[in-house]
Amino acid sequence: MWSTVTPEQSSPSQSWVTEHRLPSGKVIPDPGMLQPHVARTLPLTDQLTALLELLDLEKIEVNLFRGHSPDDRWQRVFGGQVIGQALVAASRTVEERSCHSLHAYFLRPGDPKVPILYEVDRARDGRSFTSRRVVAIQHGKQIFNLAASFQIHEQGLNHQLSIPEVPGPEGLANDVELRSRLAGDFPEKFRAYFSRSRPIELRPVAPLDLTDPAAAPPVQDVWFRVIGSLSDDPSIHQCALAYMSDMTLLDTTTNPHAINFLNPRLQAASLDHAVWFHRPFRADEWLLYSQDSPSASGARGFARGSVFDQSGALVASMAQEGLIRVHD
Repeated sequence: MWSTVTPEQSSPSQSWVTEHRLPSGKVIPDPGMLQPHVARTLPLTDQLTALLELLDLEKIEVNLFRGHSPDDRWQRVFGGQVIGQALVAASRTVEERSCHSLHAYFLRPGDPKVPILYEVDRARDGRSFTSRRVVAIQHGKQIFNLAASFQIHEQGLNHQLSIPEVPGPEGLANDVELRSRLAGDFPEKFRAYFSRSRPIELRPVAPLDLTDPAAAPPVQDVWFRVIGSLSDDPSIHQCALAYMSDMTLLDTTTNPHAINFLNPRLQAASLDHAVWFHRPFRADEWLLYSQDSPSASGARGFARGSVFDQSGALVASMAQEGLIRVHD
Protein backbone atom coordinates (compact mmCIF):
# COMPACT_ATOMS: atom_id res chain seq x y z
CA MET A 1 0.00 0.00 0.00
CA TRP A 2 0.98 3.59 -0.51
CA SER A 3 0.85 6.23 2.17
CA THR A 4 1.55 9.93 2.19
CA VAL A 5 3.75 11.37 4.90
CA THR A 6 4.54 14.85 6.07
CA PRO A 7 8.00 16.23 5.28
CA GLU A 8 10.57 15.60 8.02
CA GLN A 9 13.48 17.72 9.11
CA SER A 10 16.88 16.05 8.84
CA SER A 11 20.38 16.91 9.84
CA PRO A 12 22.01 16.88 7.05
CA SER A 13 46.39 -0.70 13.15
CA GLN A 14 48.19 -2.34 10.98
CA SER A 15 51.03 -0.91 8.94
CA TRP A 16 52.75 -1.64 5.66
CA VAL A 17 56.37 -2.52 5.14
CA THR A 18 56.24 -1.63 1.46
CA GLU A 19 55.06 1.34 -0.58
CA HIS A 20 51.81 1.30 -2.51
CA ARG A 21 51.07 2.74 -5.93
CA LEU A 22 47.57 4.07 -6.57
CA PRO A 23 45.80 3.84 -9.93
CA SER A 24 46.53 7.55 -10.37
CA GLY A 25 50.26 6.76 -10.19
CA LYS A 26 50.80 8.34 -6.79
CA VAL A 27 53.14 6.35 -4.52
CA ILE A 28 52.29 6.19 -0.81
CA PRO A 29 54.96 5.16 1.71
CA ASP A 30 54.30 3.36 4.98
CA PRO A 31 51.90 5.57 6.99
CA GLY A 32 52.16 3.43 10.10
CA MET A 33 53.14 6.40 12.26
CA LEU A 34 49.79 8.09 11.67
CA GLN A 35 47.27 7.73 14.46
CA PRO A 36 43.51 7.51 13.78
CA HIS A 37 41.30 10.27 15.12
CA VAL A 38 38.41 8.82 17.10
CA ALA A 39 35.88 11.06 18.85
CA ARG A 40 33.94 9.23 21.56
CA THR A 41 31.53 10.85 23.97
CA LEU A 42 29.26 7.93 24.90
CA PRO A 43 29.76 4.75 26.92
CA LEU A 44 30.53 1.96 24.48
CA THR A 45 30.09 -1.77 24.45
CA ASP A 46 33.05 -3.77 23.21
CA GLN A 47 31.13 -4.52 20.03
CA LEU A 48 30.32 -0.89 19.36
CA THR A 49 33.91 0.10 20.03
CA ALA A 50 35.02 -2.43 17.42
CA LEU A 51 32.51 -1.11 14.86
CA LEU A 52 33.49 2.54 15.39
CA GLU A 53 37.18 1.67 15.13
CA LEU A 54 36.44 -0.21 11.92
CA LEU A 55 34.66 2.83 10.45
CA ASP A 56 37.19 5.37 11.74
CA LEU A 57 39.60 5.64 8.81
CA GLU A 58 43.07 7.11 9.07
CA LYS A 59 43.65 10.15 6.90
CA ILE A 60 46.95 9.58 5.09
CA GLU A 61 46.85 12.49 2.65
CA VAL A 62 44.24 14.76 1.07
CA ASN A 63 41.54 12.45 -0.39
CA LEU A 64 43.39 9.34 0.82
CA PHE A 65 42.37 7.15 3.76
CA ARG A 66 43.32 3.81 5.25
CA GLY A 67 41.06 1.19 6.85
CA HIS A 68 41.68 -2.11 8.57
CA SER A 69 39.76 -5.36 8.97
CA PRO A 70 38.78 -7.17 12.18
CA ASP A 71 40.89 -10.12 13.27
CA ASP A 72 38.16 -12.74 12.89
CA ARG A 73 40.22 -15.23 10.84
CA TRP A 74 37.75 -15.03 7.94
CA GLN A 75 39.14 -15.70 4.48
CA ARG A 76 37.95 -12.49 2.87
CA VAL A 77 36.76 -9.04 3.84
CA PHE A 78 33.02 -8.67 4.58
CA GLY A 79 31.41 -6.66 1.80
CA GLY A 80 29.47 -4.43 4.19
CA GLN A 81 32.74 -3.37 5.78
CA VAL A 82 34.11 -2.06 2.48
CA ILE A 83 30.83 -0.30 1.66
CA GLY A 84 30.75 1.37 5.07
CA GLN A 85 34.41 2.37 5.01
CA ALA A 86 34.16 3.75 1.46
CA LEU A 87 31.16 5.86 2.48
CA VAL A 88 33.15 7.13 5.47
CA ALA A 89 35.97 8.15 3.11
CA ALA A 90 33.55 9.96 0.77
CA SER A 91 31.74 11.66 3.68
CA ARG A 92 35.02 12.99 5.08
CA THR A 93 35.35 15.15 1.96
CA VAL A 94 31.80 16.63 2.09
CA GLU A 95 30.38 19.29 4.39
CA GLU A 96 26.77 20.19 5.27
CA ARG A 97 25.27 17.63 2.89
CA SER A 98 23.94 14.12 3.43
CA CYS A 99 24.42 11.08 1.23
CA HIS A 100 21.22 10.20 -0.61
CA SER A 101 22.54 7.29 -2.72
CA LEU A 102 25.53 5.08 -3.39
CA HIS A 103 26.32 2.52 -6.05
CA ALA A 104 29.20 0.06 -5.68
CA TYR A 105 30.94 -2.81 -7.46
CA PHE A 106 32.98 -5.56 -5.83
CA LEU A 107 35.90 -6.29 -8.14
CA ARG A 108 38.16 -8.66 -6.18
CA PRO A 109 37.99 -10.42 -2.82
CA GLY A 110 39.44 -8.28 -0.04
CA ASP A 111 42.40 -9.56 1.97
CA PRO A 112 41.68 -9.18 5.72
CA LYS A 113 45.37 -9.45 6.60
CA VAL A 114 46.40 -6.09 5.11
CA PRO A 115 44.94 -2.55 5.26
CA ILE A 116 42.68 -1.14 2.55
CA LEU A 117 43.48 2.18 0.87
CA TYR A 118 40.53 4.40 -0.09
CA GLU A 119 41.22 7.09 -2.71
CA VAL A 120 38.47 9.70 -3.10
CA ASP A 121 37.87 11.57 -6.36
CA ARG A 122 35.99 14.84 -5.76
CA ALA A 123 34.05 14.51 -8.98
CA ARG A 124 31.73 17.49 -8.57
CA ASP A 125 30.62 20.08 -6.02
CA GLY A 126 27.39 21.66 -7.24
CA ARG A 127 24.87 24.01 -5.68
CA SER A 128 22.56 21.21 -4.53
CA PHE A 129 24.45 17.97 -5.15
CA THR A 130 27.98 16.73 -4.52
CA SER A 131 29.42 13.66 -6.26
CA ARG A 132 32.28 11.48 -5.04
CA ARG A 133 33.98 8.39 -6.42
CA VAL A 134 35.95 6.09 -4.14
CA VAL A 135 38.38 3.37 -5.16
CA ALA A 136 39.51 0.73 -2.64
CA ILE A 137 42.98 -0.71 -3.23
CA GLN A 138 44.93 -3.68 -1.89
CA HIS A 139 48.19 -5.12 -3.19
CA GLY A 140 48.27 -2.37 -5.81
CA LYS A 141 44.95 -3.44 -7.37
CA GLN A 142 41.39 -2.14 -7.18
CA ILE A 143 39.16 -4.44 -5.13
CA PHE A 144 36.06 -2.21 -5.02
CA ASN A 145 34.70 1.08 -6.30
CA LEU A 146 31.84 3.27 -5.17
CA ALA A 147 30.00 6.32 -6.45
CA ALA A 148 28.12 8.38 -3.88
CA SER A 149 25.92 11.45 -4.22
CA PHE A 150 25.22 13.99 -1.46
CA GLN A 151 22.47 16.63 -1.33
CA ILE A 152 21.58 19.72 0.66
CA HIS A 153 18.42 19.34 2.75
CA GLU A 154 15.29 20.17 0.75
CA GLN A 155 11.54 19.90 1.25
CA GLY A 156 9.42 18.36 -1.49
CA LEU A 157 6.72 15.87 -2.51
CA ASN A 158 6.52 12.95 -0.13
CA HIS A 159 5.04 9.43 -0.25
CA GLN A 160 6.13 5.90 0.65
CA LEU A 161 5.13 2.24 0.72
CA SER A 162 3.66 1.07 4.02
CA ILE A 163 5.66 -1.08 6.41
CA PRO A 164 4.84 -4.82 6.15
CA GLU A 165 2.62 -6.27 8.85
CA VAL A 166 5.11 -8.43 10.75
CA PRO A 167 5.79 -9.03 14.45
CA GLY A 168 7.99 -6.48 16.18
CA PRO A 169 11.49 -7.33 17.43
CA GLU A 170 10.41 -7.82 21.05
CA GLY A 171 10.11 -11.51 21.80
CA LEU A 172 11.99 -12.66 18.70
CA ALA A 173 15.20 -14.66 19.15
CA ASN A 174 18.37 -12.99 17.89
CA ASP A 175 20.80 -14.63 15.48
CA VAL A 176 23.31 -15.47 18.22
CA GLU A 177 20.68 -17.44 20.16
CA LEU A 178 19.49 -19.19 17.01
CA ARG A 179 22.97 -20.18 15.91
CA SER A 180 24.06 -21.30 19.36
CA ARG A 181 21.29 -23.92 19.23
CA LEU A 182 22.77 -25.27 16.00
CA ALA A 183 26.47 -24.71 16.72
CA GLY A 184 27.22 -28.41 16.97
CA ASP A 185 25.77 -28.99 13.50
CA PHE A 186 27.78 -26.25 11.77
CA PRO A 187 30.82 -27.24 9.67
CA GLU A 188 34.00 -26.75 11.70
CA LYS A 189 35.27 -23.80 9.67
CA PHE A 190 32.10 -21.80 10.46
CA ARG A 191 31.85 -22.44 14.21
CA ALA A 192 34.38 -19.89 15.44
CA TYR A 193 33.07 -17.23 13.04
CA PHE A 194 29.47 -17.59 14.19
CA SER A 195 30.32 -17.83 17.88
CA ARG A 196 32.17 -14.48 17.97
CA SER A 197 30.48 -11.35 19.25
CA ARG A 198 29.32 -8.90 16.59
CA PRO A 199 28.36 -5.21 16.68
CA ILE A 200 25.01 -5.82 14.95
CA GLU A 201 22.03 -7.61 16.46
CA LEU A 202 19.69 -9.36 14.03
CA ARG A 203 16.29 -10.86 14.84
CA PRO A 204 14.72 -12.79 11.92
CA VAL A 205 10.93 -12.74 11.85
CA ALA A 206 10.74 -16.29 10.43
CA PRO A 207 14.12 -18.00 11.00
CA LEU A 208 15.18 -20.65 8.50
CA ASP A 209 16.93 -23.90 9.43
CA LEU A 210 20.49 -23.24 8.30
CA THR A 211 21.68 -26.80 8.77
CA ASP A 212 18.79 -28.45 6.89
CA PRO A 213 17.39 -25.83 4.51
CA ALA A 214 14.07 -26.42 2.78
CA ALA A 215 12.75 -24.56 -0.25
CA ALA A 216 11.12 -21.30 0.87
CA PRO A 217 9.76 -18.16 -0.85
CA PRO A 218 12.43 -15.63 -1.89
CA VAL A 219 11.48 -13.20 0.87
CA GLN A 220 12.59 -12.53 4.43
CA ASP A 221 12.10 -9.92 7.13
CA VAL A 222 14.83 -9.20 9.66
CA TRP A 223 14.96 -6.64 12.48
CA PHE A 224 18.44 -5.29 13.07
CA ARG A 225 20.28 -2.55 14.94
CA VAL A 226 23.72 -1.52 16.11
CA ILE A 227 24.44 -2.76 19.65
CA GLY A 228 24.98 0.30 21.85
CA SER A 229 24.39 4.03 21.38
CA LEU A 230 25.82 6.06 18.50
CA SER A 231 26.34 9.83 18.46
CA ASP A 232 23.72 12.11 16.86
CA ASP A 233 25.82 12.71 13.73
CA PRO A 234 23.60 11.49 10.82
CA SER A 235 26.62 10.41 8.76
CA ILE A 236 27.69 7.73 11.26
CA HIS A 237 24.18 6.26 11.14
CA GLN A 238 24.32 6.18 7.33
CA CYS A 239 27.74 4.51 7.36
CA ALA A 240 26.57 1.98 9.95
CA LEU A 241 23.47 1.13 7.89
CA ALA A 242 25.62 0.81 4.77
CA TYR A 243 27.70 -1.73 6.71
CA MET A 244 24.56 -3.57 7.88
CA SER A 245 22.88 -3.56 4.47
CA ASP A 246 25.09 -6.37 3.11
CA MET A 247 23.85 -8.74 5.84
CA THR A 248 21.29 -11.41 4.82
CA LEU A 249 20.36 -9.74 1.51
CA LEU A 250 22.03 -12.23 -0.84
CA ASP A 251 20.74 -15.13 1.28
CA THR A 252 17.23 -14.26 0.08
CA THR A 253 18.16 -15.29 -3.46
CA THR A 254 18.90 -18.91 -2.47
CA ASN A 255 15.79 -19.48 -0.32
CA PRO A 256 13.74 -21.16 -3.11
CA HIS A 257 16.56 -23.59 -3.90
CA ALA A 258 17.04 -25.30 -0.51
CA ILE A 259 20.71 -24.35 -0.37
CA ASN A 260 22.66 -21.78 1.62
CA PHE A 261 26.19 -20.56 2.32
CA LEU A 262 26.95 -23.55 4.58
CA ASN A 263 26.78 -25.89 1.60
CA PRO A 264 30.29 -26.29 0.09
CA ARG A 265 28.73 -26.63 -3.38
CA LEU A 266 27.52 -23.02 -3.30
CA GLN A 267 29.93 -20.26 -4.35
CA ALA A 268 28.40 -16.96 -3.27
CA ALA A 269 29.75 -13.42 -3.42
CA SER A 270 28.36 -9.90 -3.76
CA LEU A 271 28.87 -8.39 -7.23
CA ASP A 272 27.29 -4.97 -6.84
CA HIS A 273 25.32 -3.07 -4.22
CA ALA A 274 23.21 0.08 -4.11
CA VAL A 275 21.71 2.07 -1.25
CA TRP A 276 19.24 4.96 -1.30
CA PHE A 277 18.74 6.96 1.90
CA HIS A 278 15.23 8.42 2.02
CA ARG A 279 14.62 9.78 5.53
CA PRO A 280 16.45 10.36 8.81
CA PHE A 281 16.91 7.32 11.06
CA ARG A 282 19.03 5.93 13.86
CA ALA A 283 21.01 2.77 13.20
CA ASP A 284 21.15 2.05 16.95
CA GLU A 285 17.37 1.65 17.07
CA TRP A 286 15.40 -1.25 15.65
CA LEU A 287 15.00 -1.21 11.86
CA LEU A 288 13.02 -3.70 9.78
CA TYR A 289 14.94 -5.02 6.74
CA SER A 290 12.22 -6.36 4.42
CA GLN A 291 13.80 -8.28 1.53
CA ASP A 292 12.72 -10.05 -1.64
CA SER A 293 14.42 -11.61 -4.65
CA PRO A 294 12.50 -11.09 -7.91
CA SER A 295 14.90 -13.17 -10.00
CA ALA A 296 17.83 -15.57 -10.12
CA SER A 297 19.42 -16.65 -13.41
CA GLY A 298 22.79 -17.13 -15.04
CA ALA A 299 24.40 -18.05 -11.67
CA ARG A 300 23.40 -14.60 -10.35
CA GLY A 301 20.77 -13.69 -7.80
CA PHE A 302 19.09 -10.28 -7.55
CA ALA A 303 17.65 -9.02 -4.27
CA ARG A 304 15.95 -5.86 -3.01
CA GLY A 305 15.54 -4.51 0.49
CA SER A 306 13.41 -1.86 2.16
CA VAL A 307 14.37 -0.53 5.58
CA PHE A 308 11.68 0.84 7.91
CA ASP A 309 11.97 2.29 11.39
CA GLN A 310 9.52 1.23 14.10
CA SER A 311 7.23 4.19 13.39
CA GLY A 312 6.73 2.81 9.86
CA ALA A 313 8.86 5.36 8.00
CA LEU A 314 10.68 4.00 4.95
CA VAL A 315 14.20 5.22 5.66
CA ALA A 316 16.29 3.44 3.01
CA SER A 317 16.20 1.03 0.07
CA MET A 318 18.82 -1.44 -1.14
CA ALA A 319 19.46 -3.54 -4.24
CA GLN A 320 22.12 -6.15 -4.81
CA GLU A 321 23.18 -8.72 -7.37
CA GLY A 322 25.46 -11.53 -6.32
CA LEU A 323 27.11 -14.64 -7.63
CA ILE A 324 25.25 -17.80 -6.55
CA ARG A 325 27.07 -20.52 -8.51
CA VAL A 326 26.30 -24.11 -7.61
CA HIS A 327 29.12 -26.57 -8.35
CA ASP A 328 28.56 -30.25 -9.07
